[in-house]
Amino acid sequence: MNEQTSVASGGDADEAVVGYGKYRYRVDDNWARLPEGWGFLEVADIGVDRQDNVYVFNRGEHPMMVFDREGNFLRSWGEGIFPHAHGVDMGPDDTIYLTDDGRHTVCKCTLDGTILMEIGVPGQAAPFMSGEPFHRCTHTALSPQGDIYVSDGYGNAHVHKYAPDGRHLMTWGGIGTDPGEFNLVHNVCCDKDGWVYVADRENHRIQVFDGNGRYETQWNNLHRPCGMVMEPGPEPVFYIGELGPMLGSNRHYPNIGPRVSILDHSGQRVGRVGGCCAGLKSGQFVAPHGIAVDSRGDVYVGEVAHTAWSAVFPDTPRPSPVRSLRKLVRQ
Repeated sequence: MNEQTSVASGGDADEAVVGYGKYRYRVDDNWARLPEGWGFLEVADIGVDRQDNVYVFNRGEHPMMVFDREGNFLRSWGEGIFPHAHGVDMGPDDTIYLTDDGRHTVCKCTLDGTILMEIGVPGQAAPFMSGEPFHRCTHTALSPQGDIYVSDGYGNAHVHKYAPDGRHLMTWGGIGTDPGEFNLVHNVCCDKDGWVYVADRENHRIQVFDGNGRYETQWNNLHRPCGMVMEPGPEPVFYIGELGPMLGSNRHYPNIGPRVSILDHSGQRVGRVGGCCAGLKSGQFVAPHGIAVDSRGDVYVGEVAHTAWSAVFPDTPRPSPVRSLRKLVRQ
């Protein structure tokens, strides 16, 4: 079997089975039941709490929408606060960390939206590429001790480390392609041993650091790694959303995304969904940007296809709305 090719069975597109090996999924494109007249516009990232409720951080009128695992709408919050949703990180104490690259802040919130702590100055960006926090920050990760790592992102090329109370501790990085340098640092996560994994998107790699920013290794053979989440366990597994090609010269190249790749703790690929080419069929993606995994191994994939559509399909009118969220049910 070609590992980069999705496997489909059944006649109904919503019942397609994709992936291979241990990582096969039934695709549910219509999982979320939105209130009448509501929409996501596009989904930047997703989180799952201890009860498997799903937190969808989106760029529509209602920035945070919460669903149960069956897709039933529970509540919304964040209206008027988050202008451009980007990253979600679930805290261990029933809190949620939200990164908004338009607001230039990280907010620690309760699960019903009360802001407990905010890092950064709302609406005020640090100087472009200065290394000072923040200029369009992208994501957060928590160490086992509760330290907060922030990837800073579209207008910077650094990772910042903060104490649990929000005190700045250190910064590392810089623009470039050498080890420890970044070209659009887009996502970050941390494992139980304190290793820090950074999605260095436009360098097509994930870099691995110790808790103080010392470079250890990197994972290659990725194409614009964008979304990233770690499924904890004795042997952690990483789910990576890879953006596909968007240049006029390569947007139709096969086998470089968009896709979701599944890597083990050493960076070896153990599963994949999609990858041949962009599209709207089950097993295809347009722009996978955010990923979450629940306690049963089901995967939620958020897409920013509304923004990416004109680059991916410049000669095709954009659907309204364009799909921005799907659930992959583990088989």
